[in-house]
Amino acid sequence: MGFIADGFQKALHLIFSGNAEILAIARLSLSVSALATVLSVLIGVPLGSIIALKKFPFKKIVISLVNTGMGFPPVVVGLFVMLFLSRNGPLGFLDWLYTPLGMILAQVIIATPVVAGLSMSAMQSLDPKFYLQIMTLGASERQAVMVCLKEIRLSILAAVIAGFGSIISEVGAVMIVGGNIRHQTRVLTTATVLETQMGNYDSAIALGLILLLLTFLINLALTFIQQQKVQPRC
Repeated sequence: MGFIADGFQKALHLIFSGNAEILAIARLSLSVSALATVLSVLIGVPLGSIIALKKFPFKKIVISLVNTGMGFPPVVVGLFVMLFLSRNGPLGFLDWLYTPLGMILAQVIIATPVVAGLSMSAMQSLDPKFYLQIMTLGASERQAVMVCLKEIRLSILAAVIAGFGSIISEVGAVMIVGGNIRHQTRVLTTATVLETQMGNYDSAIALGLILLLLTFLINLALTFIQQQKVQPRC
């Protein structure tokens, strides 16, 4: 048990001493996940809303595909993204393999179905007459969708939290696509795996604590925003 306590002690020293490499890893991890979350929201929210509001052939199959995507194994996503971005792959010309851009692409593919699925469910929970009533009042289709999104904004925020949570702690896809290259694509999760394999438990614990702290602080901020808009029931 002593080595665990020593690991925590050294981890706290690394954190509070401002270790440059660990801070750089934390910054890269946060920036990659934050940008991927923003992109997945920009894609997933409109996609989920359209699926919920529109009637089109094979709608149930499309919904099933979105629901299936919510459970995509990240390591499988990483494998296919790596194959597509490889030199001989269809997206090889982008030269994104083993770069942060490739990692963002993999994380967007993981988070978008989560955001789209939760947005779709929230939109479907609205009374179907609500959307039609807005249209009959003279609103354009875009304005009607925006009003509906405003009604379900708390659920959308929950979708953002879920999307961010699904990628900030993800390791398989970013390991495959990013390659865990020092000073280039090494993020908190991949660095934690590496340090653990090398027996550097103090660094691994420090990286793990930073990951937990970042995740908690961001979710805390989003939860505060969400709960401020909740009306008390009594």
